[in-house]
Amino acid sequence: MERSDEVRLDAKGLRAMAHPLRVQIVGLLRRHGPSTATRLAQRLGVNSGSASYHLRQLAEAGFVEELTDRGNARERWWRSAHRMTRFDDRELAAREPDATRAYLQSVADTYALRVRQALGEVETLPAGWRGTFDMSDWGLRLTPAEAVALRKELAAVLNRHRQEATEAAASAPSEARTVSVILQILPDLGDEDGTDVDGADGGHGEHGDGGGHGRTGGIHGGEGA
Repeated sequence: MERSDEVRLDAKGLRAMAHPLRVQIVGLLRRHGPSTATRLAQRLGVNSGSASYHLRQLAEAGFVEELTDRGNARERWWRSAHRMTRFDDRELAAREPDATRAYLQSVADTYALRVRQALGEVETLPAGWRGTFDMSDWGLRLTPAEAVALRKELAAVLNRHRQEATEAAASAPSEARTVSVILQILPDLGDEDGTDVDGADGGHGEHGDGGGHGRTGGIHGGEGA
C-alpha cells in the first residue's frame, strides 16, 4: 500500500493535528518508518497508553494507518499515511484561529525539540558529520513579494536535492544519513524604523520525507497562517 505524497489540512485535520504529541508521532513515523505505540512512547518519553490514544485519534483523522499484516493482538504496528503535510489555506486559518495557532505552535515546539536533541548529540557524531551542523540567522530586508520568491527558490533547491536523493537511494554511499532541513521565514514587524537588521552567518555545527510538516518537503508547517 503506497503512501500519498502529501495531505492538505482541512478543518478536521487541522484540529486533529493541533497537539504537539501528534505532530511528533507523525514526524517520527515519517522519518523512521512504521512503529508501535510502545516504541513511540519510549522515544517520546510518555506512557504507551498515551501514545496509543493519540495514534487512534490520528488514524481516525487519516494521518496514520495500521499495518494489519504486521504485529499481533498485543502489538499493533502503525505507519504514516502521507510523506508531507501542507497547510496553505488562508481562509481556513481565518475560520479556525485557535486550532491554527495550536497547530503551528506544536510544529514550532517540535522543531525546537529536534534542535535541542541534535545539540545534545553533536559531540558523539562521527567526525565527518560534526562539520555539517549549522544554525544560521540571516536578517534580510524584503518586500512581501520578495519573501515569497525567496521561499519558492529555497523550496526548489530542496526539492531538487530530495529528487536526486530518491533516485540515488538504491546506490547511496554507506556514509549517507537522513538530514533534517528546517526553514523559517519570520516577518519581523517590530522593525519599523528603516534600519537593517544585522544578519549572522552562523556556523555552530548541525525535524520531508524527513518527518515532514512543511509546505514543500518538511513534515509540518504551512504557508497559510
